Amino acid sequence: MQPEGPYRFTHMLGGSPVGKAWAAIDGQGRLVTVAVLDAAVAAAPGWREAFAGIVNSLAQAQAPNALPYTYADFSAASPWVAYSSEVGPGAEKLFRALGVEYEPAPAAVPPVSAPPQQVSGIPQSVSGVPHPVSGMPHPVSGMPHVPWAMHTSPVSAQPASAAPYPVSAAPASPAASQGVPAPVAGETVQMPVVQPRSSAEPPPGDPFAAPARRIQSSTPPPRRTGRWVVVAALLLVAALGAGVGGWAVTTGGSGEPAAAPAPTSTAFPTATPVNPGLKPWAQAALYSPEERALATAAPSMVFVEVIFTGYVRNKQGDAPLREAPVTFSRRCSGFVVNHDGHVLTNGQCVQPTEDIVLAGALSALANVLVSEKKLDAKDISAYTRARMRTTRFTGAEATTAPEVKLFGQLNAAKGDVTDSPAIPGTIVRALTLEEGNLALVKLAQQNLPAAELNPSAAVSPETPLLILGYGTTDASFRSATYTVLSKPVRVTGVDTQSTVGAYRISEDVGLYSRGGIAIDPQGRVVGLLDNDLLRPDKANRLVAPVSTMTGLLGAAGVQNSLGEPDKLYRSGLDAYFAGDESVAISRFSGVLEQSPANLLAQAYRQAAVDSGGGEGGSSARPGWAVPLLVASGVVLLIGLVALIAMLFSRRGNRT
Repeated sequence: MQPEGPYRFTHMLGGSPVGKAWAAIDGQGRLVTVAVLDAAVAAAPGWREAFAGIVNSLAQAQAPNALPYTYADFSAASPWVAYSSEVGPGAEKLFRALGVEYEPAPAAVPPVSAPPQQVSGIPQSVSGVPHPVSGMPHPVSGMPHVPWAMHTSPVSAQPASAAPYPVSAAPASPAASQGVPAPVAGETVQMPVVQPRSSAEPPPGDPFAAPARRIQSSTPPPRRTGRWVVVAALLLVAALGAGVGGWAVTTGGSGEPAAAPAPTSTAFPTATPVNPGLKPWAQAALYSPEERALATAAPSMVFVEVIFTGYVRNKQGDAPLREAPVTFSRRCSGFVVNHDGHVLTNGQCVQPTEDIVLAGALSALANVLVSEKKLDAKDISAYTRARMRTTRFTGAEATTAPEVKLFGQLNAAKGDVTDSPAIPGTIVRALTLEEGNLALVKLAQQNLPAAELNPSAAVSPETPLLILGYGTTDASFRSATYTVLSKPVRVTGVDTQSTVGAYRISEDVGLYSRGGIAIDPQGRVVGLLDNDLLRPDKANRLVAPVSTMTGLLGAAGVQNSLGEPDKLYRSGLDAYFAGDESVAISRFSGVLEQSPANLLAQAYRQAAVDSGGGEGGSSARPGWAVPLLVASGVVLLIGLVALIAMLFSRRGNRT
C-alpha cells in the first residue's frame, strides 16, 4: 500500500530492508521524494531515533554535503521525510546514509491486477540500540545518474517492490570514519528476507547443429550448391523484408488510439516551456476523468478586460471634475465558442449600465486624488456616493460617449495589456440581467481553441460539475497576473425567481470568474458563471444554463463549432489517455501547427515525449508496409518448402 501523508504518491522509486523511497506530488504540483521507515522497524527500540537523527544530521551538514528536507513527521507510525526535487534523489541518499542496502525500483513495471502480497515475517526483536549520530556525514558514493523521478509506473497499480536484503546490524552512523564507536558486535536486527529470483536457464542448443555421426556408408552424390544458394537467398530476402515491414508498421502506429494500454508514466514534466494558464495534471489526479475534462475545456478560456476612458463632469455646466481623463478597467472570464474568435462572457462585465460605469469612474478618480494627497483613502466610498447624482461620465466632449476598448487573452494573462498577446475585440450582442446577463464578443483572431456546448445537459440538485474561471493572488490590481482556476462543485438548487432557469452551485473560484464555465465529465460546457445578487458576498455561484447561450448565439447568427485543430486536439487527448504516446505526439504537433494559441497541446505533447513516445513519433503508417510484409511471408513460405524438399531429397540419397 502507498504510505499516508500530505502528498499524492505516484510510484515507488526503490526499497531497502528498513523502508521505501517514493515519488510524490505536493499541493502545488511540485515533485518530491519521500523516504518512509517501515512501521515494524520504527517500533524496534532505537530505529525511530536513528532515523530522525540522521535526517537532521544530513540537513545540518555543510555544503555541498547538506541534504535539507521540506517536511517530516518522525512521530507517525511509519516515520517519513520529504525532499524537494532540487536536491536530487534525497530519499535514496538518506537510506544509503543509514548504512543499509538500497535497491532502485525497475525502470518500467507492468501493471498488476492485484496488490502485491505482504512478505511474511515480522521483526521479532532488536537486541541492540543504534548508536547516536555525530559528526558530519560523508557524501554518498555510487549514486545512480538517472533522473530520480523517471521510473515509470501507472498510478492505478502498485509497483512491484524491490527485494530487500537482510540486515544484521543497527543503522550505521555516517560519521563512522571519524571515530564514532561502531555498533557492538552481535547486536542484530531481524528483518524479513525475500529470496531473489533464480536466474533464467540458458537457452537450448541449436537444433540445426551438425550431427556427431561421421561414418559414411557410401560415396555422397555431388553437392548441389546452386540450389542451396537460391534457398538461402530467398530466406534472407524474406527476413529483410519482414524486418523492414515490421519496423514500418510498429513505428508508424495506427490511425486510431489503442483501446486500453495503461499510461507508461505518472510523472508530468516539472517545468513546461510555456504557461497554459491551467495545469490539469496539478488540479486533478493524474490520468483521471477530471484531468481529461479540464484538459479538454481549458484551452478555450479567455481573460476579458474592458478599458473605459473619459471625463467625469458635473451635470450642471458640464465642467470636468479633473482636466485629465479618467481610466478604469473591468475584468472577467469568458470562453471561445467558435474557432473563428467568437467568445461568450458576462454581460454586465463588458457592457455595464450607466450607473455602474459612473461608479467605476468616480472610484478611479478618487484613487487618483488619494495618490495626489488630495483625499484620504478612508473617504473614497463617501466621495463616490456623494457625486453619483450630480455627475456623469462622458467622452472628450460633453456630448460624446467615453472610449471603450475590449481585449481578450488566452492562457496566463496580465492586466493592462493592450498589445500582443492581448487580442482586440468588439461586442456583438448582449443580454440584460433579466434576459440572462450574457454577452457575445468577437476577437480579431481566428483558429482559437473552442469549447463544445452540451445542449442536452440534465442539471438538477446534487449534479457534480467542474467550474473554471480566471483568478489572481496578486495584491496590485493594475498589473496583476491571472491564471485559470478550477474546482469541483455540486448543484444546490434551481433559482425559481430566474426567468432563464439559472441554478446555484456550492463553491466559487473568485471575483474574476464571472463569465467562466461549468463543465460536465466530458469537458463540455453546461453553464456560464455569474454573481449571485441574492448572496451577501455576491459570489459567482449563479450559473446561466446552456439554453440561454444557444438563444444568444442563434439571435446573433453564430454557431457553436469546433475547428479542425480542436477535433485533432481531442483525438490527441484520446491517444494520450489511452497510453499511445506516439500517436498523441503526432496529433498534438498537428494542433500546434494550426492553432499555436493552444499551449496545453504543447504541454501534453511534451508529456507524451517524456513518457516514452519519442520526438519522432508518427501515426502515419507507410502504404508499402503491409504489402511488403505479405510479400515477405510468401517468399519465406516458398523458401521453407524448398528447404524441406531438399532435406528430404538428401536423406533419401544417403539411405
